[in-house]
Amino acid sequence: MNKQSENKSFKQSLGLFDSTMIVAGSMIGSGIFIVSADIARTVGSPFYLLLTWLITGVLTIIAALSYGELASMMPKAGGQYVYLKEAYNSMTGFLYGWTLFLVIQTGTIAAVAVAFAKFTGVLIPSLSETNILFGISGFKISAAQLLAIASLIVLTFINYRGIKNGKILQVSFTVTKIIALSGLIIVGFIVATGSSFWSLNFSTASAGWNASTTLIDKNNVITSIHEISGLAILAAIGVAMVGSIFSSDAWNNVTFIAGEIKKPKRNIPLSLFWGVLIVTIIYILANIAYLCLLPLNGNPEAADVIGRGIQFATSDRVGTAAAFRIFGDSAAIVMAVLIMISTFGCNNGLILSGARVYYAMANDGLFFKQVSKINKYAVPGIALIFQCVWASILCLSGKYGDLLDYVVFAVLIFYILTIIGLFILRIKKPDAERPYKAFGYPVLPALYIIIAMALCVDLLIYKWDNTKWGLLIVLIGIPFYFLMKKTQKSEQNGSI
Repeated sequence: MNKQSENKSFKQSLGLFDSTMIVAGSMIGSGIFIVSADIARTVGSPFYLLLTWLITGVLTIIAALSYGELASMMPKAGGQYVYLKEAYNSMTGFLYGWTLFLVIQTGTIAAVAVAFAKFTGVLIPSLSETNILFGISGFKISAAQLLAIASLIVLTFINYRGIKNGKILQVSFTVTKIIALSGLIIVGFIVATGSSFWSLNFSTASAGWNASTTLIDKNNVITSIHEISGLAILAAIGVAMVGSIFSSDAWNNVTFIAGEIKKPKRNIPLSLFWGVLIVTIIYILANIAYLCLLPLNGNPEAADVIGRGIQFATSDRVGTAAAFRIFGDSAAIVMAVLIMISTFGCNNGLILSGARVYYAMANDGLFFKQVSKINKYAVPGIALIFQCVWASILCLSGKYGDLLDYVVFAVLIFYILTIIGLFILRIKKPDAERPYKAFGYPVLPALYIIIAMALCVDLLIYKWDNTKWGLLIVLIGIPFYFLMKKTQKSEQNGSI
């Protein structure tokens, strides 16, 4: 295969600030405004709600610091795919890239695009998901789905025409949403000054720590409330972290675009740390603001946001419920605009970075050959198009939300494997240049591995119905790996 040198193919256009904005912007989507409702139902305690977000943040920071060493060793396009391939073998790298393309990256892109469209529908009802444009035998296409696809096409086109365009868009939207979120949090604290909800949520130490799991049916009716204690609390936190982990995911995307970052051996580790730290602080402060403005416990049949609480915010839109306490009837519009900005900027980062993994795989003969081409704007244009097409299909399928639930386990497994790879590469390549070494090694990386493995066990026990599909998606990649290798061998033999 005729490979182009990365130095000749890509333009190093991204500085430390740009890279940090890609980390933060790719992480902040719509999750922080929604998933706290499900976490509140799962743990039933203000303290454990905050603890769930805190544990997720600390774990993510540890992982980011560990990835920093790998990024400084191998500042190549493809990032995590390259680390797994070098630490283990090409099949491990392929299975990660396969899952990334099939579900992790494209499924997230589809879900974020549909969230963007849903909140656009709040401002423009004709574009809402209730406006069904086509339907046959249970299959329906709504105006929101088409708007979601249109947003993907626009963002793909912008990034197709060069990394500079994507950078400008990413920095602009990320700075805007960080300022807007920070402002919302500050105003929330000010409005909540005279509120009784903080004292209500934390009226006594026991009230704050009393944990319970509330189960609801498809009609949002409570079916049971279970008091939990001891190890059951740890299990509940593990299950609750499904939402917070996905809301904090995509931080690793900056490693995919290493070939386009200035001084990557320095700037990638720093951007990982600062980007994850910024988002973790914002997420924890946002949840503190929620607890200042709303009671944690609520009733799904209540008529107002206070009665419904965080647990039963309408359609789980905790951010909107909190904003109602600040802005009154204008809350829906304010939050719709904020989430539109947040999701649009988030998807730009995901689209920009994901295509570089498929490009790296194609260069290794593990993806379609055309995907390895760099266009005249010095970006992997065909890879961007492939990604856009598949993400658009997922938008139409309506199954992207289920797919994301399926791969939580797989995402954690690949994170664990990558950080174990840090230990492996210290042994395999002890003399390799390491401009940055993982902070707290070996204790902190080992701690991450242990906790993440415990979460995986938790998901296998309590979320088997979803976890098994995630495992299946990864395993289906094995025969495709051998098919790709066979095709690669045939092409090599044909060129001799």
